[in-house]
Amino acid sequence: MASMNTTDNFTAQMAEVSARARTAAKILARTTAQVRNHALHAAAEALRAAEPEILAANARDLAGFSGSPAFADRLMLNQARVAAMATGLEEVAALPDPLARTLARWSRPNGLEICRIAQPIGVLGMIYESRPNVGADAAAIALKSGNAILLRGGSESFFSGQAIHTAMVRGLRAAALPEACVQVAPSAERGFVGAMLAAAGGLDLMIPRGGKALVERVQREARMPVLAHAQGLNHTYVHAAADFSMARAVLANAKMRRTGVCGATETLLLDAAIAADLLPLLAADLHALGCTLLLDPAAQKILPELTAAKPEDFDTEWLDAVLNVAIVQDVAGALAHIATHGSEHTDAIITQDVAVAEVFLAQVGSAVSLWNASTQFCDGGEFGFGAEIGIATGRVQARGPVGPEQLTTFRYVVRGNGQVRP
Repeated sequence: MASMNTTDNFTAQMAEVSARARTAAKILARTTAQVRNHALHAAAEALRAAEPEILAANARDLAGFSGSPAFADRLMLNQARVAAMATGLEEVAALPDPLARTLARWSRPNGLEICRIAQPIGVLGMIYESRPNVGADAAAIALKSGNAILLRGGSESFFSGQAIHTAMVRGLRAAALPEACVQVAPSAERGFVGAMLAAAGGLDLMIPRGGKALVERVQREARMPVLAHAQGLNHTYVHAAADFSMARAVLANAKMRRTGVCGATETLLLDAAIAADLLPLLAADLHALGCTLLLDPAAQKILPELTAAKPEDFDTEWLDAVLNVAIVQDVAGALAHIATHGSEHTDAIITQDVAVAEVFLAQVGSAVSLWNASTQFCDGGEFGFGAEIGIATGRVQARGPVGPEQLTTFRYVVRGNGQVRP
């Protein structure tokens, strides 16, 4: 008998993985919150104990990495980041049980009592790039919400992902849960991604977290629903009534705290009424932090020595120390610019004018909008979720940081006393 070709091998591997996950998911869905929380606490301790092994694996990944400094920062783990992963698992465990919720209850005139009750989605697939801590965060949120998960990280973080997964499995064992509740893809080859996307009936929801090309491929090829994480084409709009000191501090953080995260600001919008006074200050602050500014024509009139922005720059997620700058007339102009160039991820306004702020917050339409705060607060941990599985920018299932509650669906329970339908 001829051996299977590569595609058939991937398909067979995926069938085995999804079958194990389906069995594990049925067991996990019937567990108590105490059991799931025990697994998370045990996994957190295992992460801390395995710090040397995780950092050694990460060093191996970094040694083979040749991308930009911003992407290297996404890939890099250190003691603080391993500790933060472990703490994140404990914070997820401390959240209320998302499955112990009656979402609605009502009675019908015929005496039927109807309840809408939260339940897990089932088996999740997640494809992500660069950041190895995403695997721990996703596993924690999946476990808390009673879902099994299959993780396929990028080849650049292969060894880190394996080491983190080993710690997660130790937590599952400690709680006597099936190891298949959290699995990593058995192959690092790109062809296995195609098998995942084709696994209708094996995976209930696909979650891509990475660059535009990855997300577009998943949305195009997936045979199951997709919870998409789009580009972070984020804006900070500084209104004419902004406090200058606040604007300078918030913008520096929003752009430069970590340039490679999806919550980083990519475009500054500045009201024309204050641009001549404030833009030189902002530019000096950012220059001192190593940031390059790309200016529209109105901004270039104020700072002609800086680089002119090309039209396509305002549609670019830099994930680097580069910031677009555009001058607008008012909040309407800012909203129009965001509607044209934004990705409905995260957008902020800096102003002391309450009425203008409320107009912006009501009309911007992004998954997350902020007033007088850095766009880098778009983060599951900062929202009190402990961690996040991604930032959803679609309009179905969930929006913004996705925590355990957002990875549940519901079912109906109907109680009667002998009713028959006429």
